[in-house]
Amino acid sequence: MTLEEKFKELKERNEKAFIGFITAGHPSAEDTSEIALAMIKGGVDILELGLPFSDPIADGVTIQQASESSLRAGMNTDTYFDVAAGIKGVEKVCLTYYNLVLQRGLEQFVHDCESAGITGLIIPDLPVEESKPLLKACARHETDLVFIIAPTTTDKRMAKILELASGFVYVVSLLGVTGERARLSDAVRPLIGRIKELELARDRPQIPLAVGFGISTPEHVRAVCEVADGAIVGSAFIKMIEERSGPELEDRKAMLTEIEAFTKSLKRETKNTR
Repeated sequence: MTLEEKFKELKERNEKAFIGFITAGHPSAEDTSEIALAMIKGGVDILELGLPFSDPIADGVTIQQASESSLRAGMNTDTYFDVAAGIKGVEKVCLTYYNLVLQRGLEQFVHDCESAGITGLIIPDLPVEESKPLLKACARHETDLVFIIAPTTTDKRMAKILELASGFVYVVSLLGVTGERARLSDAVRPLIGRIKELELARDRPQIPLAVGFGISTPEHVRAVCEVADGAIVGSAFIKMIEERSGPELEDRKAMLTEIEAFTKSLKRETKNTR
């Protein structure tokens, strides 16, 4: 199923998308598969699986530390695709940085995504102006390249992104990096409004908008889904994994139970929204 088909399916059920992020390899490759399964049981619609990079400029401290931990534990691109391929029953999106894509080769990287069942790519440090080579590779493998729109994005640049985007657009709710916040940014509604105004001028179906950065509670998800097509939660999961994981089997079981319950609480807020 493509990302477009997933959003369409959810819309027919009067639901918005819940997208959950975790870093592959944190705390271990084996744990990643179990954590993903707990999120799937909890109802996550799309799993955003991070391929860790040594200089994750868009990520806050929580995800940076998870990336460092994953890399120390031996995570690399080959292992990442093995882990991703083993996760079944959910749509998957890869979030990583362009250096890793270039090192592997654009065509090979996108081919490996397709082989692992990954249907979308998010590359925070790839400007839309430099995206054509990767867009061409993605088109050959029916993989969506998901672009990011921030509060600082100009209307001209926003229009370019909307012209090229597929799957969904990642809407950054605030200035700065990822991380939990106590309250939802006041910039969300005006930014969504700007995007929708520009979309009305395009002669094509509107692309789904999913909001991330600072989304960490059921209340945040509910508020986001009142204006957008989906909500993205990442740092809250990473923090939960960091705080709850331990060496004992019972520690792991408790963590997975909490992750499943947390996912359910977030997914619940995407239903019956307008």
